[in-house]
Amino acid sequence: MIVKSLACALFALGALAPPAARAADAPVGFTTIGVPGNTALRGDAANHLSVTVWYPAPAGTPTQALDIGPPGTPFFSEGSAAPDAPLAETAPLPFVVVSHGTGGTSMDLSWLCSALAAHGYLVASVNHPGNNALEAPTVAGTTLWWMRADDLSRTIDGVLANPRFGPHVDRARIGAAGFSIGGYTVLALAGARGDAAQLQAYCERKPQTPVCSGEATPTIPDIREQSVKLEASDPAYRAALAANAQSHRDPRVKAVFSIAPAIGPAFVAASLGEIAIPVEIVAGFGDPIVPVADNAIPDALGIPNAQLTLLPKPVAHYTFLTNCAPAGAARFAPICIDAGPERIAVHAATSELAVSFFARTLR
Repeated sequence: MIVKSLACALFALGALAPPAARAADAPVGFTTIGVPGNTALRGDAANHLSVTVWYPAPAGTPTQALDIGPPGTPFFSEGSAAPDAPLAETAPLPFVVVSHGTGGTSMDLSWLCSALAAHGYLVASVNHPGNNALEAPTVAGTTLWWMRADDLSRTIDGVLANPRFGPHVDRARIGAAGFSIGGYTVLALAGARGDAAQLQAYCERKPQTPVCSGEATPTIPDIREQSVKLEASDPAYRAALAANAQSHRDPRVKAVFSIAPAIGPAFVAASLGEIAIPVEIVAGFGDPIVPVADNAIPDALGIPNAQLTLLPKPVAHYTFLTNCAPAGAARFAPICIDAGPERIAVHAATSELAVSFFARTLR
């Protein structure tokens, strides 16, 4: 494991430099597409995945603020992009699929997606069914972790088959990035396997940890009890739980960038040791939701040649969500406590790490 500390390598928190300009301020376009998915068990009978695609736009394309929430009073806002802009005429592009955290959306990591697109990547961020902020959460959507990895594989399938974007993808240069349970998701794509019994044992030892107490899943605070009941009553859910132990490695994915990965205690140690693609993990020492001592650090220790970047306190879990606008800070105070210039600076530094990582590993 190679450990880097941003406290020394990039910045000292509290004296952060302003975010560096993106690749010559290259304009970014984004749009939404649908791709086929395995979603019925998680509450979506349409078997459809909603995917936001980010891409380089032609020079001079006008952009607008990336606002999330009610028009005029957005909850979140950071950066700019051009909705439904044309795709710039470029050589085949490296491609990165992105996974959000529990109860998030495909826009949660817009700061990362737009930064990668500005540096010449095609990026596809998926809304995970039954586990996003746009629809009612479901027990299956929240607990069937392997299905998130399947969502990313199906997103790759769908983008490659898309007549607008597929012809522009360099199929030999595909990576994945994710945050929180999305960080777990992309490690699963790399070959890590989960074991729900291990997580159960961890929660018996540390019941007050947010992933065990229900704090990390506030929309279904009794998620563990609900899962036990559903397992007893629903054969399809019971079968899907068993599939958690299988490998969900997608060999098309050549490199993985995992941000504050969650439920690390569920990973089977031997499967981490079998990961053979480049992995970089970034997390904050101030994370009370998925403490680095139980998640990012043992994940990185178990993966051959993994790089681990630990950001100094007070960088926490929700620091990696897109920046909160005033209306969002008022409504979602717990996840917006560190909103402002310091959060934006952490995003800029993390984006630089991701761009550098994929430049090295997706050659």
